[in-house]
Amino acid sequence: MKNVNQSYAKKQLLAGYCGILMGGFGLHKFILGYAPEGFIMLVISIVGGSLTYGFTLILMQLVGLIEGMIYLNKNHEEFVKTYFINKQGWF
Repeated sequence: MKNVNQSYAKKQLLAGYCGILMGGFGLHKFILGYAPEGFIMLVISIVGGSLTYGFTLILMQLVGLIEGMIYLNKNHEEFVKTYFINKQGWF
């Protein structure tokens, strides 16, 4: 895996930081190309957050924070293998 595309490195950093900062809205999922998972997080955050006074938004932000830290702590080859080759959508 020595000839890995450099755009994956940019996506790893961008998805990690967006997961930490805006993870409750699923922005990091959209960056990695996981639109269904991103929409699930977005709907749970907005609709669920309005019905539960923000509890589900806090819960989704916690999920995004954890996923962002996972993205940033994986080495580059393992990140590409996990999220682009094997297409693992959650954690």
